[in-house]
Amino acid sequence: MFKKIVAIEPVGLIPSAEEKLKLFAEEVIMHTNIPEDDADIAHRIGDADAVLLSYTTQLSRSAMEKCPNIKYIGMCNSLYSPESANVDISYANSRGITVTGIRDYGDEGVVEYVISELVRCLHGFGQSPWDGVAREITGLKAGIVGLGKSGGMIADALHFFGTDISYYSRSEKDDAKAKGYRYLTLDELLAESEVICCCLNKNTILMHAEQFTKMGDRKILFNTGLSPAWDEEPFLKWLEGDNLCYCDTVGALGGEHLLNHPKTRCMEVSSGRTVQAFDRLSEKVLDNLSEFTGINI
Repeated sequence: MFKKIVAIEPVGLIPSAEEKLKLFAEEVIMHTNIPEDDADIAHRIGDADAVLLSYTTQLSRSAMEKCPNIKYIGMCNSLYSPESANVDISYANSRGITVTGIRDYGDEGVVEYVISELVRCLHGFGQSPWDGVAREITGLKAGIVGLGKSGGMIADALHFFGTDISYYSRSEKDDAKAKGYRYLTLDELLAESEVICCCLNKNTILMHAEQFTKMGDRKILFNTGLSPAWDEEPFLKWLEGDNLCYCDTVGALGGEHLLNHPKTRCMEVSSGRTVQAFDRLSEKVLDNLSEFTGINI
């Protein structure tokens, strides 16, 4: 059992999960606003031996150095790799601090966002139809860049509607091959696909000037990651053509300066943050705590 668990910012746990945190510690402190800087973070942590945080705060070495009692850091957000994490995992590990994260809790909402926006675009709901006349998803050529959990779910949803699916990933996947999805190089995928969905880890950039040249015009680009999958300068040049880009969050788009661009469509909200996603998030965070402490709830 921990002496003190501190959530240094709102972490998205449902009320019943917050109540269950008391089973893991003598004291639980839940902050309801985002800390201002490293000094504020260190002050909030204080003498706590367990820390919870979400994706909106960076937990740096500078802050952790001021908090010698930390034994456990629970990321209440996606952890794909140390390099993309909002916690300095390398430093934490050097001090013997365990860092856990979660995955695959908001993918369903992201899939619904892609399908919803694509249907509206093709049919012309609230806008001009992409092809001038209403069109179904059926027969569309879609390319998925990054066939992880969310990318695979988007591919499956599009395939259900009759889309021709190709994908680019670090390696060919047997289960995707069994479904009839074609494994292509990135350049081949960009050239052939009418719709491209980037489903990459945070801070992963695969699309440079050469890739936008290969992609060409009359394309619809989705980015469902937490950061842009591209270099901004060639991206802006590509937008000068007959193209569209959809992102749910400002972070995925690349900044507020792009919100009013005539070729971008941004909802300014995370499509994965649903009631069901918070349920899944809470369960996974508690499971991580149970595994670390040995306390079953």
